[in-house]
Amino acid sequence: MGYYAGVDLGATNVRAVVAEADGTTIGVSRNETPRGPTGIDVTEGVLETLREACVDAGVAPNRIVAAGIGSIGPFDLVEGAVIDPANLPDSIDRIPLTGPIENLIDSDDVYLHNDTNAGVIGERFHSSRNPDDMVYITISSGIGAGVCCDGRVLDGWDGNAGEVGHYVVDPTGRLTCGCGHDGHWEAYCSGNGIPDYARLLAEDDPSIDTELPLEGPEFTAKDVFDLAGEDEFADYVIDQVAHWNAIGVTNVVHAFSPIVISFGGAVSLHNEALVVDPIRKRVSEMVMTNVPEIRVTDLGDDVVVEGALASALTDGTGDRRHHE
Repeated sequence: MGYYAGVDLGATNVRAVVAEADGTTIGVSRNETPRGPTGIDVTEGVLETLREACVDAGVAPNRIVAAGIGSIGPFDLVEGAVIDPANLPDSIDRIPLTGPIENLIDSDDVYLHNDTNAGVIGERFHSSRNPDDMVYITISSGIGAGVCCDGRVLDGWDGNAGEVGHYVVDPTGRLTCGCGHDGHWEAYCSGNGIPDYARLLAEDDPSIDTELPLEGPEFTAKDVFDLAGEDEFADYVIDQVAHWNAIGVTNVVHAFSPIVISFGGAVSLHNEALVVDPIRKRVSEMVMTNVPEIRVTDLGDDVVVEGALASALTDGTGDRRHHE
C-alpha cells in the first residue's frame, strides 16, 4: 500500500502531512521554519518535519509514493529550489527542496508549487464542483494568487505565476512595495503594508484624531481591524483598503474570468466582514464580465498543506478526476 505526503514551507512554519491513498490523513507534524544560517538548514528543517509526520503515521518515508510541496518563492524550477526568499534572513539564498525530498522518500514523484498555487489546488480538490476556472487569493503578510484556468493550474515558465500582489493599483505610486517598486496592491493592503498605508493617510491630515499607535514600533494591521467601529480613522483606513482590494480583485476577474474566487491568509480569515464582504460588494459594481462567487476558504490555515497533498494524489494537477 502506498502513502502520500504534503509539505507546506512558509516563512514562519513548516507543516507536513502523510495520508493514505484515499486522502485520509494519518500523520501530521509542524515546526517553526529555521532562520538559517543557510538554506540547507531550512531544507533540513523541512526533511525533519516530514520524517516526524511519517513517525506519527507509523510509515517509513520510503513507503511514500508521491509528495507535493507548497512553498514560499521565488523558485528555480530546474533545481527544484527556493531562491532569495524575501521573508527569511539574507544569508538564505537557496533552499533545495525537490531533490532532498525525492531522496528521502525514494521517489521521483515530487511536485513543487508556490504556496498560492498549492492553495488553489487544495480549494479545487475539495470543492464539491471541482471548477475548472477558479482563483485562490491570499491576503496575509503579502498578497498572491493561485489561478486555475480551463482546468489547468498556471505555474508560469519559472513557477512564479500569480504574483497579483504586484499589480499596480495606484499609478501615483505613493507607497513603495517590499519588492522595491511603487504602487503595488501588496503595498497598500497586505498585513505588512496596512500599517504604512495608515501612516500615509494620517500624514494627509495631521490633525487626525485616532487611538491607533501610528508611531509605535509594534503597530500592526491587527490594531486597525481591532478598532473597527470604534475609531473613525481606523474605519477610514479599512474603507480605503477595501477600495484598493476591489481594484486588485477586479483586475483578477478581468484577467482570468474565474467562476469562484476563494480567499485565505490571515488578513482575510480573521477579518472576513471587514475585508472580504466589501470586496464582494464593490467588485460586483466594477466588473464588466461575469461576477464570480467570492468566498473564504473552508480549509483555513491548512489550505496550502492540503493543496500540496492533493497535488501528490493527482500527479501534480489538483484535478480530483485524476484521483477517482
